Amino acid sequence: MRAYVPNPLPPSPPVDLAAFASQIEQANLALGRLDGVTSVLPSPALFIFMYVRKEALLSSQIEGTQSSLSDLLLFEADEIPLVPLDDVQEVSNYIAAMEHGLKRLRDGFPISLRLIRDIHRILLEKGRGASSQPGQFRKSQNWIGGTRPSRAAFVPPPPLHLDQCLHDFELFLHADDALPTIVKAAYAHVQFETIHPFLDGNGRLGRLLITFLLCAENVLREPTLYLSLYFKTHRQHYYDLLQRVRTHGEWEQWLAYFLDGVAETANQAVQTAHEILELFEADTERVQTLGRAASSAAVLHQYLQKHALTTSGKAASALALSEPTVNSALRHLEKLGIVKEITGKRRRRVYAYDAYLAILRRGTER
Repeated sequence: MRAYVPNPLPPSPPVDLAAFASQIEQANLALGRLDGVTSVLPSPALFIFMYVRKEALLSSQIEGTQSSLSDLLLFEADEIPLVPLDDVQEVSNYIAAMEHGLKRLRDGFPISLRLIRDIHRILLEKGRGASSQPGQFRKSQNWIGGTRPSRAAFVPPPPLHLDQCLHDFELFLHADDALPTIVKAAYAHVQFETIHPFLDGNGRLGRLLITFLLCAENVLREPTLYLSLYFKTHRQHYYDLLQRVRTHGEWEQWLAYFLDGVAETANQAVQTAHEILELFEADTERVQTLGRAASSAAVLHQYLQKHALTTSGKAASALALSEPTVNSALRHLEKLGIVKEITGKRRRRVYAYDAYLAILRRGTER
């Protein structure tokens, strides 16, 4: 068995970052636009709320889960999703882990091995991952691809080297150097995936680490950049580039790919935010054409912006309205084409804000 023990970061010999000046600038400009767009949205928290769920879904899909966005929202609304509960639980764990990590960062905790273990514990503590030592660095050998290490596509560092690799990794995270944060995040992601310090959940946590670094170093005020769709779309190229860094030290090719991904993903997120804003404004105008029914329909429309899947009972309880009033408002919104009933049942009917979900759903289809 031949395992790989990475050299400490940053790469040596160093990457000539001057050759990447234009790409770094374009990526940072895109991040700046993304950071600014949340401030013009009527409900930045809502955009982040839904975007976090899309990222959780995509990141978990890379690992093989079969959930859809509707499945996740049904699960969160205590309805019954259409896939195995373990799949939806993994996505829900990811959201909880992300929110916990960001709260700790806002409370002044640095990104550290302790925080990484804490996030990992939440990521795996419920569902299938519960037997994979949540929150504990591995004490046994793992591998990627193949049925055993001798046939694996990649074998991470043996356990006896793990402490040193992780110590060096933490020193790099805390280093007060001149590296642009976006480059630091690119390097850190590869190194974390290469060390593969846990028995399970390394891919998801490694992708979270990118967003955590950008938020911790104030490149982003809110967690709005997620690269999972980009990695999922170019999955084989992504894996090939990680491996070429390990086998040939080709950091330049990885960095070019990563910076392109940041710029493309940030620009897509800005476009998504504008589309959602335009949809909400257009639908608000349509609701106002309802005359006397507009008042309760407008209240329900506001509610649907945060709860894109709901039942009349849940909406009535949350809005302190009678269920007949909510049912009437739902019928009006249905006639306008704003909501759609998705179960076909007579009881426990579930209504979806269809056009809103369609925007968010892009790229998450099974």
